[in-house]
Amino acid sequence: MCKNHFSPVQCIIPPYVNDKLTDSDNKEISKNAINSKFRNYRFRSDRDFFKNTTLQEKTVLGAISRKQDKLKNPKMQVFNCNKSTSLTNATLVWKDTDTRLPRDKDAKNVVQAGRGTWNFYYDLFGRNSIDNLGMTIQQYIHYDKKYSNAFWDGRKMIFGDGDGTLFGSFTTDIDIIGHELTHGVTQFEANLDYHVQAGALNESFSDVFGIMIKQRMRNEDVKESNWLIGENVLLGNNYALRSLKAPGTAYLNHPEIGDDPQPATMNDFIKLPDTAAGDWGGVHYNSGIPNFAFYVTAFNLGGFAWEKAGRIWYGALTDTTHLKCNATFADMKKVTVRIAGELFGKKSLEEKAVKDGWAAAKV
Repeated sequence: MCKNHFSPVQCIIPPYVNDKLTDSDNKEISKNAINSKFRNYRFRSDRDFFKNTTLQEKTVLGAISRKQDKLKNPKMQVFNCNKSTSLTNATLVWKDTDTRLPRDKDAKNVVQAGRGTWNFYYDLFGRNSIDNLGMTIQQYIHYDKKYSNAFWDGRKMIFGDGDGTLFGSFTTDIDIIGHELTHGVTQFEANLDYHVQAGALNESFSDVFGIMIKQRMRNEDVKESNWLIGENVLLGNNYALRSLKAPGTAYLNHPEIGDDPQPATMNDFIKLPDTAAGDWGGVHYNSGIPNFAFYVTAFNLGGFAWEKAGRIWYGALTDTTHLKCNATFADMKKVTVRIAGELFGKKSLEEKAVKDGWAAAKV
């Protein structure tokens, strides 16, 4: 049975990272982390509300388009919060009808990655924006002072500038923008619970599609990609937020946050309580397991990840009949194996690659 109780805002920075920073001996780092943690909580009720609203309620509140827009170009708006926490007073700095890109570097980043995300879903899957009805993608930059996170709040994207010490601007990584916008796609499709394995799948879908969006914009195949999420936002040449290729290695011996704690296989599955303090059953930790399953699948198939593995994973995300909102990793395995067989044939190389991917992750 799906859980409809309070669910957290889905930020790109895992709670376990922020919690370590709040305990930092560096007072400035601790102060910024505490403020970011407070702001994260600010948006939790919004996400929970939009997760459980009816279609009519979503339409009235602007969380879904009133009618399907058949335009073949993304509708987008970019707002500048001017380091304020007020979204209502944010300044519109760019819209899709403008002929030139905005001058602001962060605005330009979100326009380009936002277009790349829209094009990815439209060109490959015929999906018309986040809700598949032509929703206007609204992106808010320069939120708060030194806010170190980015997130989709159920209707729009919000980006902090980072503290400048540990984190740079959260608009600098294509995969982060693709990750967060994919939370919106998941919201309108499988709507996976943000708890335990379903929550880890929710996070994993965002990482999987975030990395493919970056790969497509860079024209990288599975061998050329480094499979890292957030390699620019976490400052330092040897650090990234997550690795799909080798979960648990994105950052090692970091002076403030230590080592990447993500497991790659079910042998190391992290059992935590389904509470805020327990990361809702370890959703940010254990997402490394389905991430690794996808990586192995895509790498074994070769070429561009979105051509075969991506089609299978998108088929799973939109198969609301078989992928329930409280799905487990085993459920996801069954759905992806079935879809691979339907798309490419039973006992095909593609079906075998999916099975091998989940076997590598010990699911």
